[in-house]
Amino acid sequence: MASVDEQLSILMRGVDFGDDQIYETMKKELRSRLSEGRPLRVYCGYDPTATDLTLGHSVTMRKLRQFQDLGHHVVFLIGTFTGLIGDPSDKVSARSQQTLEEALVKSKTYTDQAFHILDRERTEIRYNHEWLAGLSFADVIQLASHFTVQQFLVRDNFSKRHANGDPIWLHEFFYALMQAYDAVALQTDVQLGGTEQLFNLMAGRKLQQYFGQRPQIPLTFPILVGTDGTMRMSKSQGNYIGLAELPEDMYGKIMSLPDHAMRNYFDLLSSFDPDEIEDIEKQIAAGSLHPRDAKMMLARDLVTVYHDASAAERAEAHFRRVFQEGHIPTDMPIFRLSENMTIVDLLFDAGMVSSKSEARRLIQQGGIRVDGELVSEISAPAPDAGEYVLQAGKRRFVRVVASPPTGPH
Repeated sequence: MASVDEQLSILMRGVDFGDDQIYETMKKELRSRLSEGRPLRVYCGYDPTATDLTLGHSVTMRKLRQFQDLGHHVVFLIGTFTGLIGDPSDKVSARSQQTLEEALVKSKTYTDQAFHILDRERTEIRYNHEWLAGLSFADVIQLASHFTVQQFLVRDNFSKRHANGDPIWLHEFFYALMQAYDAVALQTDVQLGGTEQLFNLMAGRKLQQYFGQRPQIPLTFPILVGTDGTMRMSKSQGNYIGLAELPEDMYGKIMSLPDHAMRNYFDLLSSFDPDEIEDIEKQIAAGSLHPRDAKMMLARDLVTVYHDASAAERAEAHFRRVFQEGHIPTDMPIFRLSENMTIVDLLFDAGMVSSKSEARRLIQQGGIRVDGELVSEISAPAPDAGEYVLQAGKRRFVRVVASPPTGPH
């Protein structure tokens, strides 16, 4: 196992509490816990509010992997019960609720996606409905007795809603209690989360002390912005990059980032060390490195991280061929056309869109082309002769093979 100083240097990189005093306190506590020379129990929770994990989730997942590589025990917690409410920490309005059955369905793909980053053999998978669903009403009252309403109302998201006269639902307060109790149930040494979750993680420390456990050490990290460069990466915002996306799609989405968002991705996701990142920034500022070339360095690095080096090479070649040189890809999938299909049917059946409403929206937005020609009519029939290339947006291509005519010979 690496020395305590080496571990501390690796594990504290990127940590941000927004408060220097909290940073120094938690760094000191982590040093003390590491000095015990035993594997620490470390966890992070992920609510299944959608079926896909994103690069936003991977910020904490990559830190979990660092703990694993240093010999510590990692718990990947799926919030099948906290996900019924959804974390209100960064929300200015209440999330819509879902059922446990819906949460379990969404979580089915989480483990496979997580193993893009985590070591399958060294990861403990848990679901928090295992202990939260069994709490009695008396248990919940007891947990709630450790916190005041004022503690919740001073939180930024709740204070804004309170000042605006917007509703704050009572069940939203319970989210922090449930996440805090996760730390008790798992008896953890360290919990990871986003900076907006610090209150929830500190609540876990308080409950652990009440239950006679040593308080965990929270490590929080800045938010990854989405592909719009402004909002937090989110499936609901449509500005996300999925962990399971094809290398070509991941590369292309990274290249679409606004220039000002690059530093956020370099800092939170890339394998570049801080000195290298600073050097890249200086070169851009001096004009010796074009932002596009820096972005290509970032895209190549991230595709390598989440796939492998050969996938990154293929993705970059694809990007140059399709977007820089204006060529269509040579290795696109082939779809055989059925009779009497519309363009909307074709887009959906070929897997180029997730729904027919998305297909209609893309046509209205001018995002669909057949052999380079724009499709403008939503009800347009799919061409039913020969072969042609169907393009959806900038990155999705399918070679369509029309069925031969069935008339008399």
